[in-house]
Amino acid sequence: MTNLPITEYLELEREPDWLTIWLNRPQARNALSGGMIEELTATLEAVRADRGLRGVTLRGRGGIFCAGGDLKDFKAVFQGEAGQPEDVAATNRTAGDLFDRINQLPQVVLMLVEGAAIAGGLGMLCAADYVVVTKAAQFALTETTLGIPPAQIAPLVARRIGLPSARRLMLTAARFDGAMAGQLGLADEIVEEADDLANAEQRVRDQVRLCAPGANAATKEILLATTRLDHDALRQFAAELFAACMLSDEGREGIAAFIEKRKPTWAA
Repeated sequence: MTNLPITEYLELEREPDWLTIWLNRPQARNALSGGMIEELTATLEAVRADRGLRGVTLRGRGGIFCAGGDLKDFKAVFQGEAGQPEDVAATNRTAGDLFDRINQLPQVVLMLVEGAAIAGGLGMLCAADYVVVTKAAQFALTETTLGIPPAQIAPLVARRIGLPSARRLMLTAARFDGAMAGQLGLADEIVEEADDLANAEQRVRDQVRLCAPGANAATKEILLATTRLDHDALRQFAAELFAACMLSDEGREGIAAFIEKRKPTWAA
């Protein structure tokens, strides 16, 4: 089992095949401080190669998911006397690196939202594979009301909900609830209350456990490659991953289990 980093701003709960990451700065509405970004990055890097881990859940302590970037950090670090454009840009890029790590994690990433997911918190949802929200949860892309753009999350949001909706939400900072999040395609499932999130999560976990972890990782690679490879290159990339999986121990077990009318080892 992978050794997880020691964290101050996260609570990590490891089960044999699943990791729950709790954002744990409720006094700051779980805002993404520099320290939290570093811890999230280190945690995801630690588990990236762990094929015994089927999925990762992110959620927030204190009845809120995430209020976005830590504005106190912004003022002290970015706008202090020593603040320089290149340093601000480099620090902003670290947030983008985190969102990329979430997006590209080989394991299934599930996010459970109650309370609010604002600005970068909403952007983080767009890097997940499956998002469950409460009907009363609140969402907004508020960066422009602060005089700044939603820089690193803009591509993720646009890919998740489409460019027209992304433009409208970012340029008006409109607030919306869980029901609208479902209509926009931001949320995959909507539940009535926060207490219902655990049942929804269990259903997702049960479904994920039917799928081979290596095949899921390869599928995510192919899906993400659709945004960067041309048609011919994508076909070749997909064919190579298909061949690797077909000839792997996992692929051989999956085909054999189907023919023998039994569950494969990963689903047994």
